[in-house]
Amino acid sequence: MSETFLDVLRCPTCGARPAAKPDALTCPEGHRFPIVDGVPRFVDSELYVGNFGFEWNVHRRTQLDGPRSDESEQTFRRKTGFSPEDLKGRLVLDAGCGMGRFSDVASRWGATVVGVDLSSAVDAAHRNLGDRANVHLAQADIFRLPFADATFDVVFSIGVLHHTPDTRAAFERLTRLVKPGGRIAIWLYASYAGAQWRVSNLLRRWTWRLPARTLHAFAHIAVPKYYVDRLPCIGLASRLLLPVSMHRRAEWRVLDTFDWYSPRYQWKHTYEEVFPWFEAEGLVDIRVLGVPVALQGRRPES
Repeated sequence: MSETFLDVLRCPTCGARPAAKPDALTCPEGHRFPIVDGVPRFVDSELYVGNFGFEWNVHRRTQLDGPRSDESEQTFRRKTGFSPEDLKGRLVLDAGCGMGRFSDVASRWGATVVGVDLSSAVDAAHRNLGDRANVHLAQADIFRLPFADATFDVVFSIGVLHHTPDTRAAFERLTRLVKPGGRIAIWLYASYAGAQWRVSNLLRRWTWRLPARTLHAFAHIAVPKYYVDRLPCIGLASRLLLPVSMHRRAEWRVLDTFDWYSPRYQWKHTYEEVFPWFEAEGLVDIRVLGVPVALQGRRPES
């Protein structure tokens, strides 16, 4: 484990700086956190997010940018408002990193990235990015993160906080980690959507309870259904009866559809609701971005 990462880490129980051993981190108070497959583990289980561990290990590379696509980089720009100049040389936290989709972008932009996830998706992220000197990963709970307050220059969380038991409480926990003068950006599901969201919300009462492999198999219906949904008239009825992803790539459609229907928690929010959260945390220069619901704010210098 690099000294850079070790300098950042703190015991989530007592706040002390841990020492690294080959197979664990330990603190002076005797708290021990195992290192498994190169990733420190600050949780004993995936709790309520086992679906994401399954999802991102199956789709480990589906959303990574490559020579033929920069979709994740463009998504990152839209949902955070950050540019490469904002992140280069900065210490950045990716809160809910999944398989490392956006940690990949931030690290390519020259940031030192710390990615955390509650699920075993960190194993996929480690396989994707673990060989990069400027990427550090940990399995940890967003409500009990192993960092001191005011640690990071930049914090971002894209599509994650609404999958926790309490979106606002998760956001408040993250704001404490931002240095004076630093910035935080989040993107949440919006509640502005119409009939399709209402139908998917109804279906989710049952779908999140299904075994992950069963639901993932069912999500493959999105591959052929895409062509039905694009037809006039019948397509509208089809989309309303069973909403699925309409991404142009078949593998993404399966992934997105599973992602919609598998989480235990999936809250939806509005700008009118979330903007005051930023104000209540004392953030300034609050920006409402063009992809609902996405906002960015800055911690004052003093």
